Amino acid sequence: MSLIDSLRSMFKSNSTTKRIDIDARFERLRTSVMGTMSNFYVARDHELHRTVGIKILDIEKVELFEGRFKAFNKPSEGQIAMAMKHPNIVETYEAGLSLKGEPVLVMEYIEGPSLQQLIVAKKEAELAGKRLSMIRQMAESIRYVHSKDFIHRDICPRNFICEPDLNKVKLIDFGLTLPATRVFMAPGNRTGTPLYMSPEIVRRKNTDKRVDIFSFGVTCYCLCTFEHPWQGEIVNGKAALNHDTSPPKEILTRRPDLDPRLARAIMNALDPNVDTRMPTMDQFINTIASIKVDF
Repeated sequence: MSLIDSLRSMFKSNSTTKRIDIDARFERLRTSVMGTMSNFYVARDHELHRTVGIKILDIEKVELFEGRFKAFNKPSEGQIAMAMKHPNIVETYEAGLSLKGEPVLVMEYIEGPSLQQLIVAKKEAELAGKRLSMIRQMAESIRYVHSKDFIHRDICPRNFICEPDLNKVKLIDFGLTLPATRVFMAPGNRTGTPLYMSPEIVRRKNTDKRVDIFSFGVTCYCLCTFEHPWQGEIVNGKAALNHDTSPPKEILTRRPDLDPRLARAIMNALDPNVDTRMPTMDQFINTIASIKVDF
């Protein structure tokens, strides 16, 4: 039985969705992120006596997104997140509904920066000697998601959280994640973060797991260089139109000290042509396996 079938069976057998009394159970310590589809809070869980992250989803926006796939019985974000158990994926402890009917996820909280924060601030001193390890951990998290027959669909620096010492990196946010099956990979679903979005999504073509590989390649490029392979003056959704109309800047011109094997792997991962792109995360991981020196 596939993970998707297991999820469907599990949640059909439990017809009563868990209700979570957020105000009674949690002490909100601070608001961490205000997103387009959700709000994220750091809180103290008085029931389990630990600090957690609480993600509260916007009902209308979630229903709008999920409504596209209603006929296909798509697992919810909470169902998908609860099933992801990997050292490089933030653990989701519970999923349910608030007393107001809002979807709620209670998850592991990591006290550290996002990859996006490190890249924007150009934290070279902090990242030095850690990048190769971080890239391998990110790759492992995506390989795991793909092994479960899901496509994350929003791989970007914002969705990788680091522990304070930067020795551990974890993938977050399954809000746009879809099963890797034909009906969910059909053309038309243009969602994701534009600067990291593959040409197949931008052009509303058929998709597969390689959309994550493209976004991962762009993320690695930004981590190595603090620059984007395409980004110019345009930083909104239109920027993604450049991904298959102009070539990316060769990474070695910006980072000549990079191991050539890693440079080739990253450039192959972000290849705009899906037919010549790195085909799997397995191949990416195997390609860089023999590199010893971090940078």
